[in-house]
Amino acid sequence: MVRDERAERPVRLLLAEDQGMMRGALALLLGLEADMEVVAQVAAGDRILAEALATRPDVALLDIELPGRSGLDVAAELRTRLPSCKVLILTTFGRPGYLRRAMEAGAAGFLVKDGPVEELAAAIRRVLAGERVIDPGLAAAALSAGPNPLTPRERDVLTAAVDGATVADIAGVLHLSQATVRNYLSAAIGKTGTRNRIEAVRAARRNGWL
Repeated sequence: MVRDERAERPVRLLLAEDQGMMRGALALLLGLEADMEVVAQVAAGDRILAEALATRPDVALLDIELPGRSGLDVAAELRTRLPSCKVLILTTFGRPGYLRRAMEAGAAGFLVKDGPVEELAAAIRRVLAGERVIDPGLAAAALSAGPNPLTPRERDVLTAAVDGATVADIAGVLHLSQATVRNYLSAAIGKTGTRNRIEAVRAARRNGWL
């Protein structure tokens, strides 16, 4: 009879959270669960993969908006580089577009941070059992919101415009002509139903499309 070695040891967890107090509280509370052990904590998205490969967690709890790299971007890479690790997105930003992107990246779950730690612990156990765990209210919102209408290049241009960059600045960063940047901005404004690029950025961020 083949033994399930993972069932005989605590669930190994990696936490990716840029707020130190939140990260410490999560580590402490989850560490109180008899069947769980926090083996790695990172504050930046560009540290997640290296720590995961070094510590081999069973579940990675990833915030979305992290310094260095987005948790959503790393989720897709973890799926390829460490397929044994389940990804559970845990974020303050319950946006429909983020949920869709997380599922496309192969995440096993998506929860917002306002729930009790007991609910999070239960979700960790469920994803390890092969279930997909999604905040029900957010799932309904994602279905009603529809897919992201922006193309990857339109998202790039809006992302570059977040801090009020000029068309020339965006063109330089993305190595595009200014005319091309204006075309992408115009398309994004039309698709978001807004009046200008500032409103387009706000709408795209509110829906989790960036």
